[in-house]
Amino acid sequence: MLESAFKFPNQTAFYKGKVRDVYTIGDKWMVMFVSDRISAFDVVLPRPIPYKGQVLNQIAAIMLDATKDIVPNWVKSVPLPNATVGLKCETFPVEMVVRGNLTGHAWRTYKSGKRELCGVTLPEGLKENDFFASPIITPTTKAHEGHDEDISREEIIAQGLVSKEDYEKLEQYTLALFQRGRELAAKRGLILVDTKYEFGKIGDTIYLIDEIHTPDSSRFFYAEGYEDKQAKGEQQKQLSKEFVREWLMENGFQGKEGQQVPEMTDAFVNSVTERYIELFENITGQQFKKEDFSKEDQEKVILETLSKLG
Repeated sequence: MLESAFKFPNQTAFYKGKVRDVYTIGDKWMVMFVSDRISAFDVVLPRPIPYKGQVLNQIAAIMLDATKDIVPNWVKSVPLPNATVGLKCETFPVEMVVRGNLTGHAWRTYKSGKRELCGVTLPEGLKENDFFASPIITPTTKAHEGHDEDISREEIIAQGLVSKEDYEKLEQYTLALFQRGRELAAKRGLILVDTKYEFGKIGDTIYLIDEIHTPDSSRFFYAEGYEDKQAKGEQQKQLSKEFVREWLMENGFQGKEGQQVPEMTDAFVNSVTERYIELFENITGQQFKKEDFSKEDQEKVILETLSKLG
């Protein structure tokens, strides 16, 4: 699915994100389709990746179910492999990014000589991909367009983006979810390196929303060989969509003005599909089954689901 085009009864809003199409039904429900669109460097690439939406939606469903004892989540039903139906929440305007290792944006900041990220002091003497003594939270603002921006805990509270009481709860949930994510990853021979969580609220109750622990929102290393690679100063073997970013950079694209997305050949697109399926099977331990539904069948299933929810 490149994009959905539905009009549901009692639909009150529609939001098209980089990857997701989200329908608001009344003031109670949300229907989220995870498309096969793929983005990198905040740019949606011109060709979809078959079954990518199914991979992301099904990983998220499995991981949300495995963490619902920590914090309630928005999911009520996963009626289609690429769609989830759940509660409409008032979304907090920040993303809770949590990092267990000095990787990616954190490493680039560190390498530049800075020793503070989002108000968190980074210790001296670390190498790329080293573990932090304990996970750190480096929140960002939520941008509907363009780049998310780093922000500190103090700035979030001072600006009134989130109340102090709620933010402290978000921190507690974030660290508990990350610990559970690490435990689940370890059972699969993986290291959950970093990830992000998004939260919303209904009344006084905070809910975990969107996706969690997917290769689009998270970074994983293979545990086997980690220590040896660190000792030798070698790059870690990753499970994430980083390989897509690397391919783009190798072909002269980093999302900067004037740059053009390189041609995505059939062979490349197929290779990305296969990589996402590999990610699914490694992260979940389950065999991936390709499923296809017509637009008419998808609409029918969603309508039946909404009818049952009331």
